[in-house]
Amino acid sequence: MKLVTFTLGGGAQKVGALTQDETGVVDLAAADNQPYFSTMLDLIQAGDTAVERANEIVSVSGGGASGGSVFVLEDVDLLTPVPQPPQIRDFLCFEKHLLNAFGMLRQKKAEAEPDPEEALKRFEAEGAFAIPQIWYDQPLFYKPSRLGVTGTGADIVWPHFSEMLDYEMEFGCWLGKGGKDVDPKDASDMIFGYSIFNDISARDTQAYEMPAGFGPGKGKDFDTGNIIGPCIVTADAFDPYDAELIVRINGEERSRGSSSEMYHKFEDCIAHTSRAETVYPGEFFASGTIGWGCGLEHDKYLAAGDVIELEVTGIGVLKNKVVKQ
Repeated sequence: MKLVTFTLGGGAQKVGALTQDETGVVDLAAADNQPYFSTMLDLIQAGDTAVERANEIVSVSGGGASGGSVFVLEDVDLLTPVPQPPQIRDFLCFEKHLLNAFGMLRQKKAEAEPDPEEALKRFEAEGAFAIPQIWYDQPLFYKPSRLGVTGTGADIVWPHFSEMLDYEMEFGCWLGKGGKDVDPKDASDMIFGYSIFNDISARDTQAYEMPAGFGPGKGKDFDTGNIIGPCIVTADAFDPYDAELIVRINGEERSRGSSSEMYHKFEDCIAHTSRAETVYPGEFFASGTIGWGCGLEHDKYLAAGDVIELEVTGIGVLKNKVVKQ
Protein backbone atom coordinates (compact mmCIF):
# COMPACT_ATOMS: atom_id res chain seq x y z
CA MET A 1 0.00 0.00 0.00
CA LYS A 2 1.12 3.54 -0.76
CA LEU A 3 0.23 6.20 1.82
CA VAL A 4 0.26 9.94 1.13
CA THR A 5 -0.34 13.29 2.80
CA PHE A 6 -2.29 15.62 0.52
CA THR A 7 -4.44 18.72 0.24
CA LEU A 8 -7.35 19.71 -1.96
CA GLY A 9 -6.91 23.20 -3.36
CA GLY A 10 -4.55 24.21 -0.59
CA GLY A 11 -6.95 23.24 2.19
CA ALA A 12 -6.30 21.20 5.31
CA GLN A 13 -3.79 18.38 5.22
CA LYS A 14 -5.32 14.93 4.80
CA VAL A 15 -3.95 11.41 5.08
CA GLY A 16 -4.67 9.15 2.15
CA ALA A 17 -3.83 5.93 0.37
CA LEU A 18 -3.49 5.39 -3.35
CA THR A 19 -6.17 3.29 -4.98
CA GLN A 20 -5.23 -0.12 -6.30
CA ASP A 21 -4.61 1.24 -9.82
CA GLU A 22 -2.80 4.31 -8.40
CA THR A 23 -5.04 6.77 -10.28
CA GLY A 24 -6.88 7.96 -7.18
CA VAL A 25 -6.38 8.89 -3.54
CA VAL A 26 -8.65 7.67 -0.75
CA ASP A 27 -9.21 10.17 2.06
CA LEU A 28 -8.88 7.74 4.96
CA ALA A 29 -10.43 9.96 7.63
CA ALA A 30 -13.41 10.72 5.39
CA ALA A 31 -13.93 7.00 4.91
CA ASP A 32 -13.53 6.21 8.62
CA ASN A 33 -12.99 9.04 11.10
CA GLN A 34 -10.42 7.30 13.28
CA PRO A 35 -7.95 9.33 15.40
CA TYR A 36 -5.04 7.51 13.75
CA PHE A 37 -6.03 8.94 10.35
CA SER A 38 -5.57 12.53 11.56
CA THR A 39 -1.91 12.76 10.46
CA MET A 40 0.60 10.41 8.90
CA LEU A 41 2.58 10.37 12.14
CA ASP A 42 -0.56 9.26 13.99
CA LEU A 43 -0.98 6.45 11.46
CA ILE A 44 2.63 5.34 11.79
CA GLN A 45 2.47 5.36 15.58
CA ALA A 46 -0.77 3.31 15.54
CA GLY A 47 1.03 0.61 13.54
CA ASP A 48 -0.67 -2.55 12.34
CA THR A 49 -4.15 -1.52 13.46
CA ALA A 50 -4.12 1.60 11.26
CA VAL A 51 -2.46 -0.12 8.30
CA GLU A 52 -4.93 -2.99 8.32
CA ARG A 53 -7.88 -0.59 8.46
CA ALA A 54 -6.43 1.50 5.63
CA ASN A 55 -6.02 -1.65 3.54
CA GLU A 56 -9.66 -2.53 4.15
CA ILE A 57 -10.77 0.95 3.07
CA VAL A 58 -8.71 0.82 -0.13
CA SER A 59 -10.10 -2.62 -0.97
CA VAL A 60 -13.69 -1.42 -0.55
CA SER A 61 -12.98 1.78 -2.52
CA GLY A 62 -12.19 -0.23 -5.65
CA GLY A 63 -9.66 0.36 -8.38
CA GLY A 64 -10.09 4.05 -9.15
CA ALA A 65 -11.56 7.40 -8.17
CA SER A 66 -15.33 7.29 -7.78
CA GLY A 67 -16.27 10.37 -5.75
CA GLY A 68 -17.02 10.75 -2.06
CA SER A 69 -13.86 9.94 -0.15
CA VAL A 70 -11.90 9.07 -3.32
CA PHE A 71 -10.26 11.75 -5.47
CA VAL A 72 -8.46 11.68 -8.80
CA LEU A 73 -4.71 11.71 -8.08
CA GLU A 74 -4.10 14.55 -10.54
CA ASP A 75 -6.62 16.73 -8.67
CA VAL A 76 -4.82 16.62 -5.32
CA ASP A 77 -1.58 18.23 -4.16
CA LEU A 78 0.81 15.71 -2.64
CA LEU A 79 2.85 16.95 0.31
CA THR A 80 5.80 15.30 1.97
CA PRO A 81 4.39 12.27 3.85
CA VAL A 82 5.45 13.46 7.33
CA PRO A 83 5.83 17.26 7.23
CA GLN A 84 7.94 17.42 10.42
CA PRO A 85 9.46 14.02 11.20
CA PRO A 86 10.55 13.46 14.82
CA GLN A 87 14.08 12.91 13.51
CA ILE A 88 16.00 12.42 10.26
CA ARG A 89 19.29 10.56 10.04
CA ASP A 90 21.17 10.40 6.75
CA PHE A 91 23.69 7.57 6.38
CA LEU A 92 26.49 6.72 3.93
CA CYS A 93 25.56 3.23 2.79
CA PHE A 94 26.88 3.05 -0.79
CA GLU A 95 30.60 2.42 -1.29
CA LYS A 96 30.50 3.29 -4.99
CA HIS A 97 29.31 6.81 -4.22
CA LEU A 98 32.24 7.41 -1.89
CA LEU A 99 34.73 5.97 -4.35
CA ASN A 100 33.37 8.18 -7.13
CA ALA A 101 33.13 11.31 -4.99
CA PHE A 102 36.61 10.94 -3.49
CA GLY A 103 38.01 10.14 -6.93
CA MET A 104 36.55 13.38 -8.31
CA LEU A 105 37.92 15.39 -5.39
CA ARG A 106 41.35 13.82 -5.91
CA GLN A 107 41.21 14.69 -9.59
CA LYS A 108 40.21 18.30 -8.91
CA LYS A 109 43.04 18.71 -6.42
CA ALA A 110 45.49 17.31 -8.96
CA GLU A 111 44.27 19.70 -11.65
CA ALA A 112 45.30 22.61 -9.42
CA GLU A 113 48.93 21.37 -9.33
CA PRO A 114 51.65 22.41 -11.85
CA ASP A 115 51.81 18.84 -13.21
CA PRO A 116 48.29 17.40 -12.82
CA GLU A 117 49.17 13.96 -14.20
CA GLU A 118 52.09 13.51 -11.82
CA ALA A 119 50.09 14.93 -8.92
CA LEU A 120 47.22 12.51 -9.52
CA LYS A 121 49.59 9.54 -9.47
CA ARG A 122 51.17 10.83 -6.29
CA PHE A 123 47.82 11.38 -4.58
CA GLU A 124 46.70 7.89 -5.52
CA ALA A 125 49.95 6.38 -4.19
CA GLU A 126 49.59 8.36 -0.97
CA GLY A 127 45.99 7.21 -0.55
CA ALA A 128 44.63 10.75 -0.63
CA PHE A 129 40.83 10.84 -0.34
CA ALA A 130 40.71 7.12 0.44
CA ILE A 131 37.65 5.79 2.24
CA PRO A 132 38.51 5.67 5.97
CA GLN A 133 38.34 2.29 7.68
CA ILE A 134 35.65 3.49 10.09
CA TRP A 135 33.20 3.67 7.16
CA TYR A 136 33.51 -0.10 6.74
CA ASP A 137 33.39 -0.72 10.48
CA GLN A 138 30.07 1.00 11.21
CA PRO A 139 27.30 3.04 9.58
CA LEU A 140 28.00 6.77 9.65
CA PHE A 141 25.30 9.45 9.67
CA TYR A 142 24.45 13.08 10.24
CA LYS A 143 21.12 14.69 11.18
CA PRO A 144 19.51 16.88 8.49
CA SER A 145 17.08 19.55 9.59
CA ARG A 146 13.71 17.89 10.21
CA LEU A 147 12.02 21.30 9.96
CA GLY A 148 13.07 22.00 6.36
CA VAL A 149 11.32 19.05 4.71
CA THR A 150 9.25 19.43 1.53
CA GLY A 151 7.66 17.07 -0.97
CA THR A 152 7.23 16.24 -4.62
CA GLY A 153 6.15 19.10 -6.87
CA ALA A 154 7.51 21.78 -4.55
CA ASP A 155 10.14 24.19 -5.86
CA ILE A 156 13.69 23.89 -4.60
CA VAL A 157 14.66 27.45 -3.67
CA TRP A 158 18.35 28.04 -4.37
CA PRO A 159 20.07 29.22 -1.14
CA HIS A 160 21.40 32.72 -1.74
CA PHE A 161 24.80 31.96 -0.17
CA SER A 162 25.72 29.20 -2.63
CA GLU A 163 26.87 29.10 -6.25
CA MET A 164 27.11 25.29 -6.63
CA LEU A 165 23.95 23.29 -5.97
CA ASP A 166 23.65 19.53 -6.23
CA TYR A 167 21.03 16.79 -5.93
CA GLU A 168 21.53 13.44 -4.18
CA MET A 169 19.60 10.30 -5.13
CA GLU A 170 18.64 8.46 -1.94
CA PHE A 171 15.79 6.57 -0.37
CA GLY A 172 15.01 5.75 3.22
CA CYS A 173 12.93 3.86 5.74
CA TRP A 174 10.41 5.10 8.28
CA LEU A 175 10.48 3.52 11.72
CA GLY A 176 7.14 2.14 12.85
CA LYS A 177 8.35 1.01 16.25
CA GLY A 178 10.80 2.36 18.78
CA GLY A 179 13.58 0.58 20.58
CA LYS A 180 16.95 0.75 22.28
CA ASP A 181 20.02 -1.48 21.85
CA VAL A 182 18.25 -3.23 18.97
CA ASP A 183 19.68 -6.43 17.51
CA PRO A 184 20.01 -6.21 13.69
CA LYS A 185 17.92 -9.37 13.29
CA ASP A 186 15.03 -7.63 15.06
CA ALA A 187 15.32 -4.35 13.18
CA SER A 188 13.32 -5.39 10.09
CA ASP A 189 10.17 -5.62 12.20
CA MET A 190 10.66 -1.98 13.22
CA ILE A 191 10.43 -0.62 9.66
CA PHE A 192 7.05 0.85 8.71
CA GLY A 193 7.76 1.76 5.08
CA TYR A 194 9.95 3.55 2.56
CA SER A 195 10.17 6.87 0.67
CA ILE A 196 12.51 8.57 -1.80
CA PHE A 197 14.89 11.24 -0.48
CA ASN A 198 16.59 14.06 -2.38
CA ASP A 199 19.31 15.53 -0.17
CA ILE A 200 20.01 18.89 -1.84
CA SER A 201 23.56 20.06 -1.16
CA ALA A 202 25.32 23.41 -1.48
CA ARG A 203 28.65 21.93 -2.53
CA ASP A 204 30.76 25.09 -2.34
CA THR A 205 29.51 25.82 1.17
CA GLN A 206 29.98 22.19 2.17
CA ALA A 207 33.56 22.20 0.88
CA TYR A 208 34.29 25.36 2.87
CA GLU A 209 32.80 24.01 6.12
CA MET A 210 33.91 20.39 6.23
CA PRO A 211 37.67 20.86 6.78
CA ALA A 212 36.76 22.11 10.26
CA GLY A 213 35.74 18.53 11.08
CA PHE A 214 32.30 19.68 12.12
CA GLY A 215 29.27 19.81 9.89
CA PRO A 216 27.98 19.69 7.21
CA GLY A 217 26.05 22.67 8.58
CA LYS A 218 24.79 25.17 6.00
CA GLY A 219 26.05 22.98 3.19
CA LYS A 220 22.92 20.95 3.84
CA ASP A 221 20.55 22.97 6.02
CA PHE A 222 18.28 25.44 4.24
CA ASP A 223 14.59 25.60 3.42
CA THR A 224 13.43 23.13 0.74
CA GLY A 225 16.75 21.27 1.02
CA ASN A 226 15.32 17.97 2.29
CA ILE A 227 12.77 16.46 -0.09
CA ILE A 228 10.94 13.27 0.92
CA GLY A 229 8.12 11.54 -0.98
CA PRO A 230 6.07 11.11 -3.00
CA CYS A 231 4.51 8.50 -0.70
CA ILE A 232 5.31 5.91 1.93
CA VAL A 233 5.14 2.42 0.53
CA THR A 234 4.50 0.03 3.40
CA ALA A 235 7.26 -2.45 4.22
CA ASP A 236 5.17 -5.46 3.20
CA ALA A 237 4.94 -4.13 -0.37
CA PHE A 238 8.58 -3.23 -1.09
CA ASP A 239 11.97 -4.97 -1.15
CA PRO A 240 14.54 -2.31 -0.20
CA TYR A 241 17.43 -4.36 -1.55
CA ASP A 242 16.03 -5.05 -5.02
CA ALA A 243 15.04 -1.70 -6.51
CA GLU A 244 16.36 0.47 -9.33
CA LEU A 245 17.20 4.09 -8.53
CA ILE A 246 17.04 6.37 -11.57
CA VAL A 247 17.96 10.04 -11.93
CA ARG A 248 16.61 12.26 -14.72
CA ILE A 249 17.54 15.91 -15.16
CA ASN A 250 15.22 17.82 -17.51
CA GLY A 251 13.87 14.50 -18.77
CA GLU A 252 17.29 13.06 -19.64
CA GLU A 253 18.54 10.05 -17.70
CA ARG A 254 21.67 10.96 -15.75
CA SER A 255 22.27 7.73 -13.81
CA ARG A 256 20.80 4.38 -12.82
CA GLY A 257 21.78 2.06 -9.99
CA SER A 258 20.56 -0.70 -7.72
CA SER A 259 19.71 -0.72 -4.03
CA SER A 260 21.32 -4.18 -3.92
CA GLU A 261 24.67 -2.36 -3.70
CA MET A 262 24.04 -1.07 -0.17
CA TYR A 263 27.04 -1.98 2.00
CA HIS A 264 25.31 -1.13 5.26
CA LYS A 265 21.66 -2.27 5.36
CA PHE A 266 18.87 -0.34 7.09
CA GLU A 267 18.84 -3.00 9.82
CA ASP A 268 22.52 -2.25 10.52
CA CYS A 269 21.78 1.47 10.65
CA ILE A 270 18.93 1.00 13.12
CA ALA A 271 20.95 -1.30 15.36
CA HIS A 272 23.96 1.04 15.37
CA THR A 273 21.92 4.17 16.07
CA SER A 274 20.00 2.55 18.90
CA ARG A 275 23.11 1.75 20.94
CA ALA A 276 22.38 3.35 24.33
CA GLU A 277 19.80 5.56 22.58
CA THR A 278 16.07 5.15 22.08
CA VAL A 279 14.79 5.54 18.52
CA TYR A 280 11.14 6.41 17.94
CA PRO A 281 8.28 5.71 15.51
CA GLY A 282 8.24 8.23 12.67
CA GLU A 283 12.01 8.67 12.44
CA PHE A 284 13.39 8.63 8.90
CA PHE A 285 16.64 6.78 8.13
CA ALA A 286 18.08 7.70 4.72
CA SER A 287 20.39 5.45 2.72
CA GLY A 288 22.88 8.02 1.55
CA THR A 289 23.64 8.62 -2.11
CA ILE A 290 23.74 5.71 -4.52
CA GLY A 291 26.75 5.36 -6.81
CA TRP A 292 26.65 7.98 -9.62
CA GLY A 293 23.61 9.46 -7.87
CA CYS A 294 24.76 13.09 -7.56
CA GLY A 295 26.27 15.82 -9.72
CA LEU A 296 29.56 15.78 -7.79
CA GLU A 297 30.33 12.33 -9.18
CA HIS A 298 29.70 13.57 -12.75
CA ASP A 299 31.25 17.03 -12.20
CA LYS A 300 27.95 18.43 -13.43
CA TYR A 301 25.86 20.61 -11.15
CA LEU A 302 22.38 22.09 -11.13
CA ALA A 303 21.21 25.27 -12.84
CA ALA A 304 18.17 27.40 -12.17
CA GLY A 305 15.18 25.95 -13.97
CA ASP A 306 16.42 22.36 -13.87
CA VAL A 307 13.77 19.72 -13.19
CA ILE A 308 14.99 16.78 -11.10
CA GLU A 309 13.22 13.43 -11.20
CA LEU A 310 14.30 10.71 -8.80
CA GLU A 311 12.60 7.37 -9.42
CA VAL A 312 12.75 4.30 -7.21
CA THR A 313 10.98 1.32 -8.72
CA GLY A 314 8.26 0.20 -6.36
CA ILE A 315 7.94 3.62 -4.71
CA GLY A 316 7.40 6.18 -7.47
CA VAL A 317 8.91 9.45 -8.71
CA LEU A 318 10.03 12.48 -6.70
CA LYS A 319 9.95 15.52 -9.00
CA ASN A 320 11.07 19.08 -8.22
CA LYS A 321 12.18 22.22 -10.04
CA VAL A 322 15.11 24.43 -9.03
CA VAL A 323 14.32 28.14 -8.80
CA LYS A 324 16.26 31.26 -7.87
CA GLN A 325 14.50 34.12 -6.10
